[in-house]
Amino acid sequence: MSLPSQPPLRKLPASIWALGFVSLLMDVSSELIHSLLPVFMVTTLGISVLVVGLIEGAAEATALIVKAFSGALSDYWGKRKPLAVLGYGLGAFSKPLFALATSSGWIVTARLTDRIGKGIRGAPRDALVADIAPPELRGAAFGLRQSLDTVGAFLGPILAIGFMLLWQDDFRAVFWVATVPAFMCVALLVWGVQEPNRPVQHQRINPISRANLVRLSSAYWWVVGVGAVFTLARFSEAFLVLRAQQGGLALAWTPVVLISMNIVYAAGAYPLGKLADKVPHRWLLAWGLLLLIAADALLATSNSGWVFWLGVALWGLHMAMTQGLLAAMVADTAPADLRGTAYGFFNLLSGVAMLVASGLAGWLWQTFGTSFTFMAGIGFATVALGLLALQPRGLVR
Repeated sequence: MSLPSQPPLRKLPASIWALGFVSLLMDVSSELIHSLLPVFMVTTLGISVLVVGLIEGAAEATALIVKAFSGALSDYWGKRKPLAVLGYGLGAFSKPLFALATSSGWIVTARLTDRIGKGIRGAPRDALVADIAPPELRGAAFGLRQSLDTVGAFLGPILAIGFMLLWQDDFRAVFWVATVPAFMCVALLVWGVQEPNRPVQHQRINPISRANLVRLSSAYWWVVGVGAVFTLARFSEAFLVLRAQQGGLALAWTPVVLISMNIVYAAGAYPLGKLADKVPHRWLLAWGLLLLIAADALLATSNSGWVFWLGVALWGLHMAMTQGLLAAMVADTAPADLRGTAYGFFNLLSGVAMLVASGLAGWLWQTFGTSFTFMAGIGFATVALGLLALQPRGLVR
């Protein structure tokens, strides 16, 4: 009589779990601040909404530029963990600056430092997950990391609401609390994650040289293209919050929208990641796009009541079904020694797509009305469905 096989969670290496909790702690820290930061800038520091927009745009643009090169550097160096430690370390050291801020200059410094850190750590961390996880459990590994990351994304706003109520809207006290999980995250990464040994190359070659870029297959670039169009279809979740405000949700409770979406996201990311190890990837992507289309249709028709909240839940479910899956597909289609570079390009193009999508969504919102924003999302999701029919032969799953 054969013994039952271990469940995938038991089989995943301890370093995968550690990386998941690293993401959770940093997301708790970041969301404690970011869920309150726009209101803090406008009401406490007296910064105009225009300047708030410029600060956020500059911060995201900085992260995009850094992302493109940090992954390539990890390939050239042959090490992922030191860059991840540097990135998370910069994120942690930026947190006290928010609590100390007395002007827009402080906020600019803090946001740029935080975004540079995010840009540095993103691609090396994902490549590290791919290096550590057994190939047959990559979907489960990325799903677990994404699930724990998303737990942090809804715990942060919940804690922000609680502390603001407890301390009578003392922004700075909440920002100081956010420094604790940030530094815990760095400590866990340093002592809890073991990077596997990689073959030593006698001659280091530029990962973004023409010779190496040619090695990135058409299957990889197809994944990048699908990911970018997918991102065009799912603009910033800030528009979900704005939609709820239109429906009369009080400002103090608007974080509940993101909390609800992220609860569904966190609950579904791991089981759906595990499912991705067993079924065709294109099949799951198609279902994820259909869920996004359904969510957009519901949000286009209602800004309150069960129809709106069902739309929010379906949005979270489509994220759970697709985001870890796309990360696993990058690992499956890129050479092992170019994974950092591959994640860098993937993150860069997806980030640019997010900026374009959110800008277009805002323009449609102001020019034609709310419903047109969500209808445009349906259009881009339909285009992404068409791209799935063009899957190249090199992508076996």
